[in-house]
Amino acid sequence: MIRDDHTIGIPSEFLPARLLVSRLAGIPGPALPGWRLEDVLPRLVKEAQAFLEQASKETAPFFLYLPLTSPHTPIAVNPEWKGKSGLNAYADFVMETDAAVGRVLATLEGCGAAENTLVIFTSDNGCATVANIPELQRLGHYPSGPLRGHKTDVWEGGHRVPMIVRWPGQVQSGSVCHQLVHQADWMATLAELIGTRLPDNAGEDSFSLTSLLAGEERPVREHAVSCGGNGLPSLRWGGWKLVANPKPTSGIDASLFFLDEDLGEEHDLAALQPEQQTKMKALFEALIEQGRSTPGPRQSNDVPVVRYFQSSP
Repeated sequence: MIRDDHTIGIPSEFLPARLLVSRLAGIPGPALPGWRLEDVLPRLVKEAQAFLEQASKETAPFFLYLPLTSPHTPIAVNPEWKGKSGLNAYADFVMETDAAVGRVLATLEGCGAAENTLVIFTSDNGCATVANIPELQRLGHYPSGPLRGHKTDVWEGGHRVPMIVRWPGQVQSGSVCHQLVHQADWMATLAELIGTRLPDNAGEDSFSLTSLLAGEERPVREHAVSCGGNGLPSLRWGGWKLVANPKPTSGIDASLFFLDEDLGEEHDLAALQPEQQTKMKALFEALIEQGRSTPGPRQSNDVPVVRYFQSSP
């Protein structure tokens, strides 16, 4: 653990071999004597609770960013949660994570700050294959639901994740928003909420969600770019999705899906909708050339951009 840029204690021994198997830690390295993977999640919760208890006593607004290590690997389930799901260790870990978040929210409530605090809960990607997805499916649980793919995939199962917001008096309880958003949009959203203007070279792909939080159902962004773990990009534009996966035998350099009617991405319409594909490829190129997807001055891309849309001769 690191506090104020210093480790708490000095890692002086390597992790024992027993912690490097069964989907626990996958990378050997130095650790504190007696360190346990199972202690990480409870410690994060404890630290978050202590912060909230202290911050709620102050008059200044507070900000807590709590990036949980769970339910990612290492799948380190504490004894009281083992077997609770009736599925497998990963599902047990999800339940433990849910309870951990519940403890943080209970502390927020107990501090008297819940009614005036915006809470955002989300995940960075879909379920990882290390969860033993075939086993979960055999037992009747489908981590991606109707979506195609999982973590690292360019498909919806890799990117379409829950985003839950609680803000009493501002966001209607139990409401559902059906608009396209990205987690990058929180940068512009929070900047607007605190009255800060982002510079032209910051938040180039961030759209404010304040109108959606207020209950409006007008799109704040019309398109969004996502990439698979292998760098393969996709473009959402309204209900359409273009995936840059060339098919050498056909000469078609992308797949095209209409998610409004095909959420599972089962029906490739590239050959049937060449005009739509052409328009989306042009939009993709414009976004690359502009270096941003929000209105504003052109920005430079951080790295050279690979053009995946290249048909085979």
